[in-house]
Amino acid sequence: LQHAENLSTLLNNTILLKREDTQPVFSFKIRGAYNKMASLPASSLSRGVVACSAGNHAQGVALSAKMLGCRAVICMPVATPSIKVNAVRAHGGETVEVRLFGNNYDEAAGEATRLHFE
Repeated sequence: LQHAENLSTLLNNTILLKREDTQPVFSFKIRGAYNKMASLPASSLSRGVVACSAGNHAQGVALSAKMLGCRAVICMPVATPSIKVNAVRAHGGETVEVRLFGNNYDEAAGEATRLHFE
């Protein structure tokens, strides 16, 4: 937590900020992804996870997979900016496969659903 001096003075109170931009993926998405994946039974986690995202959630899943040592396939629309795709690959390393699929989120999500039931 970071003390917000100016805001604290203005409001005559102690204001503490939780800086999400200091997270490894620069957003709060890492917490949700990690908590969900870490709570999976070992038998499920050992099979890996499938996710669909065009942004920060994908980065959170990728980093979580790396931290937990599990495989992840992350489906992203073909039009996803390369900076996002590269960030997902960088956070996940060898544990993550990025699968670019479809012209929009719905098509990528359909591919993720198909993989889930494969």
